[in-house]
Amino acid sequence: MKKIIIYIVTVCALLSTYDSFAQKFMNGDNVISLGLGAGGSLGVGTYSSQTPAISAQFEHGAWDVGGPGVISLGGYLGFKSYSYHGAYPGYTYSQKWNYTIIGVRSAYHFNGINVKELDVYGGVMLSYDIVSYKYSSNVYNPYYDNLVGDYGSGIGFSLYVGGRYYFTDNIGGFLELGYGISFATVGISFHL
Repeated sequence: MKKIIIYIVTVCALLSTYDSFAQKFMNGDNVISLGLGAGGSLGVGTYSSQTPAISAQFEHGAWDVGGPGVISLGGYLGFKSYSYHGAYPGYTYSQKWNYTIIGVRSAYHFNGINVKELDVYGGVMLSYDIVSYKYSSNVYNPYYDNLVGDYGSGIGFSLYVGGRYYFTDNIGGFLELGYGISFATVGISFHL
């Protein structure tokens, strides 16, 4: 985790040295972001391995609001996988959980900071979390073998805060913190 924080601070310091003509997030703006996340509220437990959370999101500046800000509306697609492998004398098994998150997000983008390259925001997401499960072993187990497939899918809700720093007119880096597929996500944003 220390390495991730050092990386984020270094990238932000480097990005702040570039001259930019980017504007704040405005009504009518469109942004596509791709990210990698660490940690998360899904799949709580001990696992042999897990993938980083991979996400893609789209935001559209939908409404001006009183004060210095814009409300965005957009979509989200995320994926994360966990696996566990165990062994006992004469018995080995593996379990795998795949989480696919499809969501609708809305955020308030605060434009009251006097740094035109910076977009800070906070929001909510309503999602459908698709969970698939697979179990395999060298010995047939009727209970676990019948659990393969849909395994705990349902509606999800998450809160997040984040910021983007544009180092060109159309390309920036972002950091989001929240509760959902990952606790911290870093990535790249494209202002269309």
